[in-house]
Amino acid sequence: MTTTWRVRGRTFSLGRPLVMGILNMTPDSFSDGGLLQTVDAAFAQAETLVAQGADILDVGGESTRPHAHAVDSAEEVRRVIPLIGALARRFPELPLSIDTVKSAVARAAIDEGAHIVNDVSGLRLDDAMARTCAETGAGVVIMHSRGGVQDMATYEHAGYDGDPMDDVLAELRAQVDVALAAGIAAECIAVDPGLGFSKRSEHSLGVLGALERLVAWGHPVVVGASRKRFVGEVSGVHEPIDRVYGSVGAALAAFERGARILRVHDVAATRQALDVVDAVRRASTRGEASSR
Repeated sequence: MTTTWRVRGRTFSLGRPLVMGILNMTPDSFSDGGLLQTVDAAFAQAETLVAQGADILDVGGESTRPHAHAVDSAEEVRRVIPLIGALARRFPELPLSIDTVKSAVARAAIDEGAHIVNDVSGLRLDDAMARTCAETGAGVVIMHSRGGVQDMATYEHAGYDGDPMDDVLAELRAQVDVALAAGIAAECIAVDPGLGFSKRSEHSLGVLGALERLVAWGHPVVVGASRKRFVGEVSGVHEPIDRVYGSVGAALAAFERGARILRVHDVAATRQALDVVDAVRRASTRGEASSR
Protein backbone atom coordinates (compact mmCIF):
# COMPACT_ATOMS: atom_id res chain seq x y z
CA MET A 1 0.00 0.00 0.00
CA THR A 2 1.35 3.40 -0.97
CA THR A 3 2.02 5.88 1.83
CA THR A 4 2.37 9.11 -0.19
CA TRP A 5 0.68 11.09 -2.95
CA ARG A 6 2.48 13.72 -5.02
CA VAL A 7 0.49 16.74 -6.18
CA ARG A 8 2.10 19.70 -7.96
CA GLY A 9 5.53 18.99 -6.53
CA ARG A 10 4.28 18.49 -2.98
CA THR A 11 4.21 15.07 -1.35
CA PHE A 12 1.42 14.30 1.10
CA SER A 13 1.62 11.51 3.62
CA LEU A 14 -1.13 8.90 3.69
CA GLY A 15 0.03 7.55 7.02
CA ARG A 16 -3.31 8.63 8.46
CA PRO A 17 -6.64 8.67 6.60
CA LEU A 18 -7.33 11.94 4.78
CA VAL A 19 -10.79 13.50 4.65
CA MET A 20 -11.73 15.30 1.45
CA GLY A 21 -14.50 17.76 2.24
CA ILE A 22 -17.08 18.45 -0.47
CA LEU A 23 -17.93 21.98 -1.62
CA ASN A 24 -20.60 21.93 -4.33
CA MET A 25 -21.07 25.29 -6.06
CA THR A 26 -24.09 23.90 -7.90
CA PRO A 27 -27.84 24.53 -7.80
CA ASP A 28 -28.74 20.89 -8.48
CA SER A 29 -26.40 18.43 -6.75
CA PHE A 30 -28.28 15.44 -5.33
CA SER A 31 -27.68 16.21 -1.65
CA ASP A 32 -26.62 19.81 -1.16
CA GLY A 33 -27.41 21.57 -4.43
CA GLY A 34 -28.24 25.24 -3.99
CA LEU A 35 -26.95 25.50 -0.44
CA LEU A 36 -23.83 27.45 -1.43
CA GLN A 37 -25.14 30.18 -3.71
CA THR A 38 -22.34 32.71 -3.19
CA VAL A 39 -18.58 32.69 -2.78
CA ASP A 40 -18.99 34.09 0.73
CA ALA A 41 -21.32 31.25 1.74
CA ALA A 42 -19.00 28.64 0.25
CA PHE A 43 -15.97 30.24 1.88
CA ALA A 44 -17.67 30.14 5.27
CA GLN A 45 -18.54 26.47 4.72
CA ALA A 46 -14.94 25.77 3.75
CA GLU A 47 -13.69 27.31 6.98
CA THR A 48 -16.12 25.11 8.89
CA LEU A 49 -14.95 21.97 7.08
CA VAL A 50 -11.30 22.79 7.77
CA ALA A 51 -12.06 23.41 11.44
CA GLN A 52 -13.82 20.04 11.55
CA GLY A 53 -10.73 18.29 10.22
CA ALA A 54 -10.85 18.33 6.41
CA ASP A 55 -7.43 17.61 4.92
CA ILE A 56 -8.46 18.43 1.32
CA LEU A 57 -11.27 20.57 -0.09
CA ASP A 58 -12.95 19.37 -3.30
CA VAL A 59 -14.73 22.15 -5.21
CA GLY A 60 -17.27 21.27 -7.91
CA GLY A 61 -19.32 23.39 -10.29
CA GLU A 62 -21.29 20.78 -12.24
CA SER A 63 -23.72 18.22 -10.84
CA THR A 64 -23.55 14.57 -11.86
CA ARG A 65 -26.94 13.72 -10.39
CA PRO A 66 -29.13 11.76 -12.82
CA HIS A 67 -30.35 13.95 -15.71
CA ALA A 68 -28.70 17.08 -14.34
CA HIS A 69 -28.49 20.07 -16.64
CA ALA A 70 -25.26 20.29 -18.63
CA VAL A 71 -22.95 23.18 -17.77
CA ASP A 72 -20.52 24.75 -20.22
CA SER A 73 -16.94 25.58 -19.30
CA ALA A 74 -17.59 29.31 -18.96
CA GLU A 75 -20.38 28.81 -16.42
CA GLU A 76 -18.42 26.23 -14.49
CA VAL A 77 -15.43 28.58 -14.32
CA ARG A 78 -17.71 31.39 -13.13
CA ARG A 79 -18.97 29.18 -10.31
CA VAL A 80 -15.72 27.75 -8.98
CA ILE A 81 -12.70 29.91 -9.81
CA PRO A 82 -13.39 32.84 -7.43
CA LEU A 83 -13.80 30.37 -4.57
CA ILE A 84 -10.64 28.42 -5.39
CA GLY A 85 -8.64 31.63 -5.56
CA ALA A 86 -10.00 32.78 -2.20
CA LEU A 87 -9.30 29.41 -0.59
CA ALA A 88 -5.77 29.26 -1.97
CA ARG A 89 -5.04 32.62 -0.35
CA ARG A 90 -6.70 31.71 2.96
CA PHE A 91 -5.27 28.18 3.24
CA PRO A 92 -1.97 28.18 1.32
CA GLU A 93 -0.87 24.81 2.76
CA LEU A 94 -4.19 23.04 2.19
CA PRO A 95 -4.48 20.92 -0.96
CA LEU A 96 -7.41 22.03 -3.11
CA SER A 97 -9.16 19.78 -5.60
CA ILE A 98 -11.24 20.73 -8.62
CA ASP A 99 -14.06 18.31 -9.40
CA THR A 100 -14.47 18.61 -13.17
CA VAL A 101 -14.44 16.65 -16.41
CA LYS A 102 -13.32 19.67 -18.48
CA SER A 103 -9.67 20.45 -19.13
CA ALA A 104 -10.35 24.20 -19.49
CA VAL A 105 -11.89 24.30 -16.02
CA ALA A 106 -9.08 22.19 -14.60
CA ARG A 107 -6.46 24.49 -16.10
CA ALA A 108 -8.16 27.62 -14.75
CA ALA A 109 -8.48 26.06 -11.30
CA ILE A 110 -4.82 25.02 -11.23
CA ASP A 111 -3.81 28.52 -12.29
CA GLU A 112 -5.77 29.83 -9.27
CA GLY A 113 -4.05 27.44 -6.86
CA ALA A 114 -5.72 24.00 -7.11
CA HIS A 115 -3.45 21.01 -6.63
CA ILE A 116 -5.67 18.08 -7.64
CA VAL A 117 -8.02 17.30 -10.53
CA ASN A 118 -10.85 14.98 -9.52
CA ASP A 119 -12.24 13.72 -12.83
CA VAL A 120 -15.37 11.61 -12.37
CA SER A 121 -15.15 10.54 -16.00
CA GLY A 122 -11.72 9.03 -15.42
CA LEU A 123 -10.19 11.14 -18.23
CA ARG A 124 -12.73 9.76 -20.73
CA LEU A 125 -14.74 12.84 -21.72
CA ASP A 126 -12.06 15.41 -22.59
CA ASP A 127 -9.07 14.28 -24.63
CA ALA A 128 -7.02 17.21 -23.33
CA MET A 129 -7.53 16.44 -19.64
CA ALA A 130 -4.68 13.95 -19.25
CA ARG A 131 -2.26 16.31 -21.01
CA THR A 132 -3.39 19.20 -18.79
CA CYS A 133 -2.73 17.19 -15.63
CA ALA A 134 0.65 16.04 -16.95
CA GLU A 135 1.78 19.54 -17.91
CA THR A 136 0.82 21.05 -14.56
CA GLY A 137 1.99 18.21 -12.33
CA ALA A 138 -1.42 18.11 -10.67
CA GLY A 139 -2.51 15.13 -8.67
CA VAL A 140 -5.30 13.36 -10.52
CA VAL A 141 -8.14 11.20 -9.23
CA ILE A 142 -9.19 8.75 -11.93
CA MET A 143 -12.68 7.52 -11.11
CA HIS A 144 -14.54 4.61 -12.65
CA SER A 145 -17.74 5.57 -14.43
CA ARG A 146 -19.55 4.95 -17.69
CA GLY A 147 -21.47 7.29 -19.97
CA GLY A 148 -21.63 11.06 -19.83
CA VAL A 149 -22.20 13.57 -17.07
CA GLN A 150 -25.99 13.39 -17.35
CA ASP A 151 -26.32 9.61 -17.16
CA MET A 152 -23.24 8.28 -15.36
CA ALA A 153 -25.10 8.29 -12.03
CA THR A 154 -28.09 6.40 -13.47
CA TYR A 155 -28.48 2.67 -14.05
CA GLU A 156 -28.35 3.06 -17.83
CA HIS A 157 -24.83 1.65 -18.00
CA ALA A 158 -25.03 -0.58 -14.90
CA GLY A 159 -24.62 -3.90 -16.68
CA TYR A 160 -22.03 -6.29 -15.21
CA ASP A 161 -21.41 -9.96 -15.89
CA GLY A 162 -20.27 -11.75 -12.76
CA ASP A 163 -18.15 -9.85 -10.25
CA PRO A 164 -18.54 -6.10 -10.92
CA MET A 165 -15.06 -5.48 -9.57
CA ASP A 166 -13.61 -7.36 -12.53
CA ASP A 167 -15.08 -4.80 -14.95
CA VAL A 168 -14.23 -1.85 -12.70
CA LEU A 169 -10.58 -2.90 -12.52
CA ALA A 170 -10.32 -3.53 -16.26
CA GLU A 171 -11.90 -0.19 -17.18
CA LEU A 172 -9.94 1.76 -14.58
CA ARG A 173 -6.69 0.12 -15.71
CA ALA A 174 -7.31 1.35 -19.25
CA GLN A 175 -7.69 4.93 -17.99
CA VAL A 176 -4.61 4.72 -15.77
CA ASP A 177 -2.72 3.64 -18.87
CA VAL A 178 -4.08 6.72 -20.68
CA ALA A 179 -2.77 8.88 -17.84
CA LEU A 180 0.67 7.29 -17.88
CA ALA A 181 0.91 7.53 -21.68
CA ALA A 182 0.12 11.27 -21.45
CA GLY A 183 3.03 11.77 -19.07
CA ILE A 184 1.25 11.87 -15.72
CA ALA A 185 3.67 10.50 -13.14
CA ALA A 186 2.54 7.31 -11.45
CA GLU A 187 3.01 8.88 -8.02
CA CYS A 188 0.51 11.63 -8.95
CA ILE A 189 -2.29 9.17 -9.74
CA ALA A 190 -5.05 8.20 -7.31
CA VAL A 191 -7.92 5.90 -8.24
CA ASP A 192 -11.58 5.84 -7.22
CA PRO A 193 -13.91 2.86 -7.80
CA GLY A 194 -16.86 5.21 -8.40
CA LEU A 195 -19.42 3.92 -5.90
CA GLY A 196 -22.91 4.79 -7.10
CA PHE A 197 -21.77 5.65 -10.62
CA SER A 198 -23.20 3.27 -13.23
CA LYS A 199 -23.70 0.84 -10.37
CA ARG A 200 -26.76 -0.50 -8.61
CA SER A 201 -26.58 -0.89 -4.85
CA GLU A 202 -25.43 -4.51 -5.06
CA HIS A 203 -22.64 -3.45 -7.43
CA SER A 204 -21.42 -0.66 -5.12
CA LEU A 205 -21.48 -3.00 -2.14
CA GLY A 206 -19.62 -5.70 -4.06
CA VAL A 207 -16.97 -3.24 -5.23
CA LEU A 208 -16.55 -1.82 -1.73
CA GLY A 209 -16.23 -5.31 -0.32
CA ALA A 210 -13.47 -6.15 -2.81
CA LEU A 211 -11.60 -2.85 -2.47
CA GLU A 212 -8.34 -4.59 -1.51
CA ARG A 213 -7.98 -5.63 -5.15
CA LEU A 214 -7.78 -1.98 -6.21
CA VAL A 215 -5.54 -1.02 -3.26
CA ALA A 216 -3.09 -3.70 -4.43
CA TRP A 217 -2.26 -1.57 -7.50
CA GLY A 218 -0.22 0.74 -5.28
CA HIS A 219 -1.99 4.00 -6.10
CA PRO A 220 -3.79 5.98 -3.36
CA VAL A 221 -7.44 4.94 -3.30
CA VAL A 222 -10.18 7.56 -2.97
CA VAL A 223 -13.69 6.48 -1.96
CA GLY A 224 -16.77 8.68 -2.11
CA ALA A 225 -19.72 6.90 -0.51
CA SER A 226 -21.12 9.95 1.26
CA ARG A 227 -24.94 10.12 1.20
CA LYS A 228 -25.09 7.89 -1.89
CA ARG A 229 -28.22 6.04 -2.94
CA PHE A 230 -26.85 2.64 -1.93
CA VAL A 231 -26.28 3.94 1.60
CA GLY A 232 -29.93 5.00 1.72
CA GLU A 233 -31.17 1.68 0.37
CA VAL A 234 -29.15 -0.34 2.89
CA SER A 235 -30.07 1.88 5.85
CA GLY A 236 -33.65 2.66 4.85
CA VAL A 237 -32.96 6.41 5.05
CA HIS A 238 -34.68 8.25 2.20
CA GLU A 239 -33.28 11.79 2.47
CA PRO A 240 -29.59 12.06 1.48
CA ILE A 241 -28.87 14.69 4.12
CA ASP A 242 -29.95 12.23 6.84
CA ARG A 243 -27.54 9.46 5.76
CA VAL A 244 -24.72 10.58 8.05
CA TYR A 245 -24.36 7.37 10.06
CA GLY A 246 -24.58 5.09 7.06
CA SER A 247 -22.07 7.24 5.20
CA VAL A 248 -19.63 7.06 8.09
CA GLY A 249 -20.08 3.30 8.16
CA ALA A 250 -19.21 3.09 4.46
CA ALA A 251 -16.15 5.31 4.99
CA LEU A 252 -14.91 3.06 7.77
CA ALA A 253 -15.46 -0.04 5.63
CA ALA A 254 -13.43 1.60 2.86
CA PHE A 255 -10.64 2.59 5.25
CA GLU A 256 -10.41 -0.90 6.72
CA ARG A 257 -9.97 -2.25 3.17
CA GLY A 258 -7.16 0.15 2.35
CA ALA A 259 -8.69 3.43 1.13
CA ARG A 260 -6.81 6.36 2.57
CA ILE A 261 -8.74 9.32 1.12
CA LEU A 262 -12.44 9.58 1.96
CA ARG A 263 -14.56 12.13 0.09
CA VAL A 264 -17.42 13.23 2.37
CA HIS A 265 -20.05 15.84 3.12
CA ASP A 266 -20.06 15.26 6.89
CA VAL A 267 -16.46 15.99 7.84
CA ALA A 268 -16.69 16.12 11.63
CA ALA A 269 -18.42 12.77 12.05
CA THR A 270 -16.15 11.05 9.54
CA ARG A 271 -12.98 12.57 10.98
CA GLN A 272 -13.80 11.45 14.52
CA ALA A 273 -14.71 7.92 13.47
CA LEU A 274 -11.62 7.52 11.29
CA ASP A 275 -9.34 8.82 14.02
CA VAL A 276 -10.64 6.21 16.45
CA VAL A 277 -10.41 3.32 13.99
CA ASP A 278 -6.93 4.45 12.92
CA ALA A 279 -5.80 4.65 16.56
CA VAL A 280 -7.03 1.11 17.14
CA ARG A 281 -5.21 -0.05 13.99
CA ARG A 282 -1.97 1.57 15.16
CA ALA A 283 -2.28 0.10 18.64
CA SER A 284 -2.85 -3.33 17.15
CA THR A 285 0.21 -2.97 14.93
CA ARG A 286 2.37 -1.96 17.89
CA GLY A 287 1.04 -4.87 19.89
CA GLU A 288 1.87 -7.33 17.13
CA ALA A 289 5.36 -5.89 16.77
CA SER A 290 6.13 -6.08 20.52
CA SER A 291 4.98 -9.70 20.73
CA ARG A 292 7.46 -10.90 18.12
